[in-house]
Amino acid sequence: MTTDPDPFEQGQHAARQSIPAEANPYRDGSEEHSLWAAGHERVAGEAEAGEAEGT
Repeated sequence: MTTDPDPFEQGQHAARQSIPAEANPYRDGSEEHSLWAAGHERVAGEAEAGEAEGT
């Protein structure tokens, strides 16, 4: 059984791989685009917070 990829998880993975948010593969304005961006921002925001704290 295969499932469709989760755009939120794809965005998180992209951020962990240092792929820029501009590389979002989904059509701008689509729900998938928003989910991918939210996943990317979650990971990127955590990384930036860690850098600000010096960890």
